[in-house]
Amino acid sequence: MFMTLIRDEDLIHSLAEALQLISCHHPRDFIQALAAAHEREQSPAARDAMAQILYNSRLGAERHRPICQDTGMVVVFVKVGMGVRWEGKLSLQELVDEGVRRAYLNPDNPLRASVVAPPLGARHNTGDNTPAVVHVELVPGERIELWVTAKGAGSENKAQFAVLNPGDDLVDWVVKIFPKLGAGWCPPGIIGIGVGGSAEKAMLLAKEALLEPIDIQELQARGPANPIEALRLELYDKINALGIGAQGLGGITTVLDVKIRTHPTHAASLPVALIPNCAATRHLHLILDGSGPAQFNLPRLEDWPTVIWTPDPEARAVDLERISREEVASWRVGERLLLSGWILTARDAAHQRLLELIERGEPLPAGLDLNNQFIYYVGPVEPVGNEVVGPAGPTTASRMDRFVEPLLAQGVLGMIGKGERGPAAISAIRQHRAVYLIAVGGAAYLISRSIRQARTLAFPDLGMEAIRAFEIKDLPVMVAVDSQGHSIHETGPARWRRLPTDPVSALQPADRIRDSQRP
Repeated sequence: MFMTLIRDEDLIHSLAEALQLISCHHPRDFIQALAAAHEREQSPAARDAMAQILYNSRLGAERHRPICQDTGMVVVFVKVGMGVRWEGKLSLQELVDEGVRRAYLNPDNPLRASVVAPPLGARHNTGDNTPAVVHVELVPGERIELWVTAKGAGSENKAQFAVLNPGDDLVDWVVKIFPKLGAGWCPPGIIGIGVGGSAEKAMLLAKEALLEPIDIQELQARGPANPIEALRLELYDKINALGIGAQGLGGITTVLDVKIRTHPTHAASLPVALIPNCAATRHLHLILDGSGPAQFNLPRLEDWPTVIWTPDPEARAVDLERISREEVASWRVGERLLLSGWILTARDAAHQRLLELIERGEPLPAGLDLNNQFIYYVGPVEPVGNEVVGPAGPTTASRMDRFVEPLLAQGVLGMIGKGERGPAAISAIRQHRAVYLIAVGGAAYLISRSIRQARTLAFPDLGMEAIRAFEIKDLPVMVAVDSQGHSIHETGPARWRRLPTDPVSALQPADRIRDSQRP
């Protein structure tokens, strides 16, 4: 009996190539959906953020460099035909991990290794982004299908799960929890929802739903053909009506599509999972049939919109070498800045080490002075060629909230990240007359072009989480929390939030809607 032979090298090579491709190229459907949303957007701040993401995407595709500094944790769904025969003695997990290793250590385009082990305790970086998360299903047939995705932590950290009562309203649950996701997942993106099965099945359904093509505009045009399609349309409209907008700045588009998968469940429960996919949506479908490595069709640059982002001509130029607390106090929430000078970088692990030194009363590492400094929350990709640094977009700021007060007390003047800050962090910013600035999540390669020099200052063993000094020129940022404690992530969405009966075509800021309803 003939059985398809799957060669180890074919799977390893195909997976490595796929991961390189999705790190640098958005899927065609995502780019076209984002371009359409950019055209429709009425909020200037959200429209500018989308323009940066679109331009960054084109730059990444042209130069084959990652569209985001967080090149993700690899998750692979594999359907193995029962008529398949394997060549070697490696397990499927080992084959996948070798493909991941080869992709992430590619010297021509290294991808950022973000996986740490063990998850509790030391959390050492594995150095090659392995192991991957692999889900396997045996199916009839004589081929292997793989759905490959690289999921960033900013969106993965916002995953939600609940077991509702059978009579509960799914739409109400989603609309109530969605604002709590904040902006750290880098909207606009796609929402995957899994309903039914058991707890773990619902989460897998939600993750698999994110692999489906974007088609909400076609669905709107033809109308729903079944209750699930009607539910998708309802959720799409109600989530966007929240006014969260691109990067949480307020706007008419927060999600580009809502995908739902279901599975039969127990009569006494209704498991529901929600997982967002960020603006760095990365996934690809591969088929191995024994004839050799999988074949790929690269997206064409003609598929990208002709959006060339340039800084706002009214943005304030800031010389960080001459910055004062008085100047920082003059900045207002929503104001655009172009930063030039030297800044520091630090993420979770570096913040923890700094806090431990401060609490023990020990000196900071030699050459590290926090006074009057700005800290950029970033873990960049390694540079190639003549690059100073690889893609270097912001990470989610709220993870550093507990460190804000002690570092501001050390003289730090401000922080740069993405997403909102919590009440304690905002209170500390107001108390110390400091500031929180945001760069656009999903514009990592574009941002890296503002970095002129980079050197490691402390904790080199932390790899991408080491403390560095960046010399920057015209780094584009926005004031997200000013020295008085005003937050763009509160004022922006409030301004663009719609009432349930307001059609998108008649959308206008919420304050104008309220004015129009006054007698």
